Amino acid sequence: DPNEDTEWNDILRHFGILPPKEKTKDETEEMVLHLQKQAEGKMSLGEVKEAEYDFDEADRKAVEMYRQQRMQEWKCLQRRQKYGELREICGEQYVKEVTNASEDVWVVIHLYRSSIPACLLVNEHLSLLASKFPEVKFLKAIVNSCIQNYHDRCLPTILVYKTGEIKGRFVGVTECGGRGLKVEELELKLAKVGVIETDLEENPQKDIMNMMTLSVQNISAWEDTNAKSTDVMKPCIT
Repeated sequence: DPNEDTEWNDILRHFGILPPKEKTKDETEEMVLHLQKQAEGKMSLGEVKEAEYDFDEADRKAVEMYRQQRMQEWKCLQRRQKYGELREICGEQYVKEVTNASEDVWVVIHLYRSSIPACLLVNEHLSLLASKFPEVKFLKAIVNSCIQNYHDRCLPTILVYKTGEIKGRFVGVTECGGRGLKVEELELKLAKVGVIETDLEENPQKDIMNMMTLSVQNISAWEDTNAKSTDVMKPCIT
């Protein structure tokens, strides 16, 4: 049996009469550990000579490819687990946490007041989404710490940033999804902006209802405060 582990077969493989035996995943991982010990200077002289005998050039290339793959998987996992919660910040932290965030990170920040029920609902949903999508930085901030004289009718306000620029905004109860907002609806809204990828399917009837509500809503309050709060990228920080 050419696949049998015998001394004779090892001799035949050494002289090229039998093809090299395919190494299992466990054997490859063992080679990785051996080479890492060698690179770190933790192997004895005898272990080094044994490793040089066991690993030919093809083995080393395979091990290096395996090591690079595992490293990429580890980096991806670390990046995805970087956040994972809805974190509170104040106006003084806005520039550092939002506008100056890493270029490859999406930032979702909710400006709110705890006295407004819709804001509390949005906070609950964002907490769930932060746990579901830990690669996204989810933040919340009391609006007065960032923007002075911001009208209650503009709350909740959800702003989406990337590379220091606003990529999306949802201002007021209607744009955020209404008083009966579900977490799935908020997930779809963020997916439309490009913040996350979702497998959820959109309910077209919900969009029709939102448009009808928006068409009859009195938005004069937003127009009154527009001059004071249009530039939310530069909050008033004291």
